[in-house]
Amino acid sequence: MKVYISVDMEGICGTTSWSEVTKGNDDYEAGRRQMTAETVAACMGAKKAGATDIVVRDAHDSGRNIIADELPEDVTLIRGWSHHPYCMMQGLDRTFDASLMIGYHSYAGGEGNPLSHTMNNIHNSSVVINGKLASEFLINYYISLLEKVPVIFVSGDQEICYHAREYAPDMTAVAVKSGAGDSTVNLHPKQALKSIEEGAQKALTDIPGAAQLPDHFDVTLNYNNHKDAYKASFYPGAKLSEARAVSFSSNDYFEVLRFFLFTF
Repeated sequence: MKVYISVDMEGICGTTSWSEVTKGNDDYEAGRRQMTAETVAACMGAKKAGATDIVVRDAHDSGRNIIADELPEDVTLIRGWSHHPYCMMQGLDRTFDASLMIGYHSYAGGEGNPLSHTMNNIHNSSVVINGKLASEFLINYYISLLEKVPVIFVSGDQEICYHAREYAPDMTAVAVKSGAGDSTVNLHPKQALKSIEEGAQKALTDIPGAAQLPDHFDVTLNYNNHKDAYKASFYPGAKLSEARAVSFSSNDYFEVLRFFLFTF
């Protein structure tokens, strides 16, 4: 069984401040170690379920956060950014049996995490797909479905777990924390690891078929600054729908991802 694991950091147990998830800060190391430990827990759960080939994607910020030599020796780790449109799901293809998402977080416009955002929070205030606020989970969930690979597990804050189940009601979701204003309420880090390992094993025991992608995508990127929206509106097929908003439509999700690549 071949398994893909995409790992972010804002939804890791304990992370609450941007300084804890940004390389170079004194308190980043604790978040990095918990991110690594939760990745290891997911790998161990996958191996207990019978996974023989595991690819881990370090999908946070620099893409260079996970401590490689703490992973199981037979795990492949993808670091950095190739700038392929798959972004946080780089390397995923139809040879995989399932994908898992670790450390995921609430979407821009959500209140489930002090670190809530969707992709580039410096430029974008929110992302809307087919009329609903979109998360990085949703963007990557659709990438997995594009490759016919079922997404069977997510861990992170409570709101992203609720959000994931809107699209995949039977998905195994493990909430390691919840948000309240500028604070988080967290499980004990060791309990988070136990829950992730058990959840990953359970999710991979009986893998469903991949769900169907929507037939059409209407996307709106809302920008923090009108000048960024104006620039993005010149992407082929895009249009300025408001002073700080650019819209794009396609029946082909890969074209949506290509739009994101050049406009986030």
